[in-house]
Amino acid sequence: MTTGPIRVLLADDHLLVRRGLATLLLAFPDLLLVGEAHNGAEALELCATTHPDLVLMDLFMPEMDGVAATRAIRERYPHIQVIVMTSLNEYDYVQRALAAGAGGYLLKNAGADDLAAAIRVAHAGRPMRAPQSVEDMARAAQTPELPPPPESGADLTDREHEVLALLAHGLTNTQIGAQLNISRATVKFHVSSILSKLGATSRTEAAALAVQHHLISGPE
Repeated sequence: MTTGPIRVLLADDHLLVRRGLATLLLAFPDLLLVGEAHNGAEALELCATTHPDLVLMDLFMPEMDGVAATRAIRERYPHIQVIVMTSLNEYDYVQRALAAGAGGYLLKNAGADDLAAAIRVAHAGRPMRAPQSVEDMARAAQTPELPPPPESGADLTDREHEVLALLAHGLTNTQIGAQLNISRATVKFHVSSILSKLGATSRTEAAALAVQHHLISGPE
């Protein structure tokens, strides 16, 4: 399990739905959107390149639906959790998705807090039991919220904040070293520590997280 934000991949064939979900995710510092797919086949492909912790999956999509995509992702990447987005008239499909390996489901009209809570619960490895009725599904979809994790980047040192700010402005390790009057090797050490503490896999992602979590000021 990652120590940084929970990396989320969205899979839905409707652009407006993806944009809405992406906006909701931005409200939570412990959630990070890493990619968007317009069908199940693309979601499966993006798992290899975006390395999500969790896929938020629509059930009905072209080429490969949510049930088939859930099964394929869970077989190929068992560490990646899946939550299916559903409505109350899709009870049978929810049953099939859970049987295929989905860790949970959420009603499409759920609010931002319920969305974040469902993601945290699934990421923590707490699978949701299969509902016994439509009414049961409606009740179970209201997941209890887990306490949010510590703010990303809260444990950065003052020096790491300085390095991160320069890194985010595109400076190389050599340029950062010259600016802060430290060796290139020391800069490299700080960059490695920053990536680890932020749960980032690249300098670009670290810079994006720094802006998202207000660790540095955004571009002027």
